Order: sequence, then structure tokens, then C-alpha cells
Amino acid sequence: MHTINIQFTLFSAFYSPLISTIATGLLQKEGLEPKWTVAAPGTTALDALKDGTAHVVQSALSQGFGSAPTDAAAQIKHFAQVNEMDGFFLTARNPDPDFSWKKLEGAKVILFGGGQPLVMFKYACYKAGIDFDKIIAIHVGGAAAMDKAFREGEADYVQQQGPFPQQIEADGLGHIVAKAGTQIGPCAFSSLAATTDWLQSDMAKSFMRAYQGARHYLNEATAPEIATLQHPYFPDIDLDVLTKCIASYQQLGCWTPHVEITDTAYNATLDIYQQCGGLDTRYAYADVCSRPPAV
Repeated sequence: MHTINIQFTLFSAFYSPLISTIATGLLQKEGLEPKWTVAAPGTTALDALKDGTAHVVQSALSQGFGSAPTDAAAQIKHFAQVNEMDGFFLTARNPDPDFSWKKLEGAKVILFGGGQPLVMFKYACYKAGIDFDKIIAIHVGGAAAMDKAFREGEADYVQQQGPFPQQIEADGLGHIVAKAGTQIGPCAFSSLAATTDWLQSDMAKSFMRAYQGARHYLNEATAPEIATLQHPYFPDIDLDVLTKCIASYQQLGCWTPHVEITDTAYNATLDIYQQCGGLDTRYAYADVCSRPPAV
């Protein structure tokens, strides 16, 4: 049995394809014992690839924009998709069955302070035809700080990945009113990344067989089955809340069965970043991505 080191940039049920690869035992069947970690605040999992402490990481291919193809980051490739949709929910303080994105103008919204979550949110606003600059954006830190701030009464809305908004609903502190993914549409949102050397290894092929199996499992199993399997990874979340979250992501369609980052999804992300992320260079697919290891 060989140890495979896996690191998450963020840890939420949105990344169930990778969590399930670990939780189902599929890696052990391939002779790999998973050891997983979450990147420290202020860093990304890509740093663990650069210093050799991780074999494969959960990331976002937008992390490759601005660095490819001239520096050491060119030795890192995003080789498989995790999600093909934005997985952030918008939670309101009060129930609002007639919610429209226009209501965000002039409202206080707790948002991620930068990176892909903010770029995608701005694009959702653009697609909704509203002026992002009219939103009173509140930045309090990372996911835990954002959850705490909203629970303590700050702001009218909060941007979060599941299962945290579902837990807020269960606790009677807010109401989910929108999914950014349905506003934005399909794109290469989150990915798996590794070094080019590792992608040529037998371990990479073994990992991909397990990962393919996990993606099929997510599309075949019921939400209660998946939630029960993954619940030990979310000890502070109620099982029925996690089940509701998993069902929402299945309905969103972000966990498609195929593993590759498609050209269509890649170009959609470039479009988003050119519109709302300040991207002025349209990088070639091969500068940022590679196809998955052949299995």
C-alpha cells in the first residue's frame, strides 16, 4: 500500500467527487492509502504541489491564469474536473419566494474577498443585469468567518458553499434564495491539479481509476446514501442537512460523469474571467490543462 497525499484548497460538500474517492475505499482497492489535508488560510493547495507535500490537489484552473506558461507553475496542470458549475448558494436573512438578483443592489452581502468565488459572483450579477458596484459588499475573511458573521446578524445576504447554507436554514437563521450556478451556467469551476511528472506515473493512473469510479457513484447513488458515507467528514453538520445539500448539488448537475476538463467548459471560464476577472490573455488549453492520465 502506497500513501497518496491529497490536499483541498477549500473543504465542502461541493467537492464530493474527491471526498467520495477517499470515503468509498476505491483508492485502497487501487493500492493507495489516502492522507488528506486542507490548505492553510492564505495559501492554496497548489503550494503543496510546489513543495512536494501533495500528489494531487483540489484547485481551480483559474489559478493557472497569469502564471502560464513562463514559470514553475507551467509544470502544474489541471487534469480533471471536480465541478462544472458554480456551487455557491445565496442565503437571505428573511424568506423571499419572489427573490430577484435586483434586490441585491443597495443590500449588504457577505462575500468572499477575492479569487474565483468573487469573480464568479460578479459574473452572476452581470448575467442578471445588475450593477455589482451598487451592492454593499462585506468581506470578513474565509468561510468560517463568513458563516459566523451572518449567524451573528451581520448583512442581509451571504455567499456560501453547501452544506453551510443548508445548516443555516435548519437552524432558522436564513433562507436560501438563489444558486449562482444556475445564473452563470456550465463552466470549468473547480479542478484537480498535479505536476506533469506525477501525471506520468502509475500512481496517477491508479488514482484516476478510483476517481472515475467515485464520479459514477455520485451519479448513481441516492443523496441519503452519499450523505451517510460522507457524514464523518462533516461532524458539525446534521445528517439530514447534508442530505439536502447533496441532493441540491445532484439537481444542479455539477457532478457530470466525465472526468476531463472539456474545451467548452474551459472556454466558458475564460469568457467569465475576461468579462469580470480582469483577464487580458486568452491562454491556450495546453498552457493550463492536460487531459486525464490514460487508464
